[in-house]
Amino acid sequence: MSSDPLADLDRRAELGGGEERLRRQRESGKLTARERIELLFDPGTFEEIDRFVTHRCLDFGMAEQIVPGDGVVAGHGRVSGRLAYAFAQDFTVFGGSLSETNAAKIVKIMDLAMKMGAPVVGLNDSGGARIQEGVASLAGYADIFLRNTLASGVVPQISAIMGPCAGGAVYSPAITDFTVMVKHTSYMFVTGPDVIRTVTHEQVTKEELGGAMTHNEKSGVAHFAVENDQDCVLLIRELLSFMPGNNVDDPPRVETADPADRAEAALDTIVPAAPNQPYDMFDVIQAVVDDRHFLEVHAHFAKNILVGFARLGGRPVGVVANQPAYLAGTLDIDASVKGARFVRFCDAFNIPLVTFEDVPGFLPGTVQEWGGIIRHGAKLLFAFAEATVPKLTVITRKAYGGAYCVMSSKHIRTDANYAWPTAEIAVMGAEGAVNILYKRELDAASDVAAARAAKIAEYREKFANPYVAAQRGFIDEIIRPRQTRAKLITALATLDTKRDKNPPKKHGNIPL
Repeated sequence: MSSDPLADLDRRAELGGGEERLRRQRESGKLTARERIELLFDPGTFEEIDRFVTHRCLDFGMAEQIVPGDGVVAGHGRVSGRLAYAFAQDFTVFGGSLSETNAAKIVKIMDLAMKMGAPVVGLNDSGGARIQEGVASLAGYADIFLRNTLASGVVPQISAIMGPCAGGAVYSPAITDFTVMVKHTSYMFVTGPDVIRTVTHEQVTKEELGGAMTHNEKSGVAHFAVENDQDCVLLIRELLSFMPGNNVDDPPRVETADPADRAEAALDTIVPAAPNQPYDMFDVIQAVVDDRHFLEVHAHFAKNILVGFARLGGRPVGVVANQPAYLAGTLDIDASVKGARFVRFCDAFNIPLVTFEDVPGFLPGTVQEWGGIIRHGAKLLFAFAEATVPKLTVITRKAYGGAYCVMSSKHIRTDANYAWPTAEIAVMGAEGAVNILYKRELDAASDVAAARAAKIAEYREKFANPYVAAQRGFIDEIIRPRQTRAKLITALATLDTKRDKNPPKKHGNIPL
């Protein structure tokens, strides 16, 4: 014991669970809680709170195990010069388990973030509730869940899963806006493999049950999968660069050297002549946005729709796009839910929405119908219709049936709707329409194939083009593909002062 009690406390807080446990943490491929915090914030800006808080449990031998900070590092700092709050669970202290006191630290951080109008980041690495504290630790979880819910749509919330996250602990990340998981060192599940083996006799590993790729590809619970802790924290910093601090601020703008009037000639030929031939919408997005940089969200889940962040003329935008290279860009249950969640986030935080549309309809089949595609598809419709941020849509090829209406059409308050000359806007595709409209005529034809081909060509000329929609004002302008970037940037500048609102109400009843 030195003559400086403060220095001793500082030293103990820095060491967390001790040098041996810190060594094991690093050997497992993970950063320590303090290293993660240091990487998240701009150098020298982190201000810690409740550094010396300790647990209050004196039973089960806990009185002899007192660690300053009690297993969570919490405070605020600057991320790219902007205020943010964060907490990092320390797995070296009682396995990062949640106690009454460290839950109070997390709650304090979240309350401060709400009060100051700043994002909150949770770096999760915890074995769950601290069993020795019983219901007090469970109450701590509930206190956190309440703050997550109240903060939703007020300040951005990002969760990183950087170790175990099981049982009740999973519900806090589930309420937050974005969840990042680290491959091979993180997992999430409500009940672990041992319980599943006992109850259902299923044999499954932690990685298979709740690993990073499981939740990125299969469940959609996680939005990003990264290789290591460093990539995880750097991704969070990039995510924050697209977001405002809160729901009344505008997203941060940056200077760009990419000319606003840059014309991309390759776009003029990117849509194949054959209507059933795929192309990659990712290439379209990259060709249009600033510096060709598109931060895709949910990249491994529901690949028939693309969502993510980009900039146009330095302004952050949320991009939603059908992906004709996967399932022909049809909307299914997972794509609808993925798109709806992203649209609602952007609308909550004043991020304009840009939609690239090539959708032949909703995915048919009993699996989709019995799974509730009507209800889930309505979520995406609800989200787009409810959104009051600037909304821009570019129809690149197919816009058929109800899916045309859903994908940010003019009829649900989209501000600027453009179509390329290759756009086909109709109730259904030419082949299906001809089978219905000319069935008797085709049945009576001597050469059915030739008659059908002629009717398909006739239908395409009359209906499957953007000109009829443009005549009715459903499309504001038919543009050459190479003009897309310039048109979108000009439209965003025009919409800079847009003010729109929904009827007064407590909240809508989205078809969950």
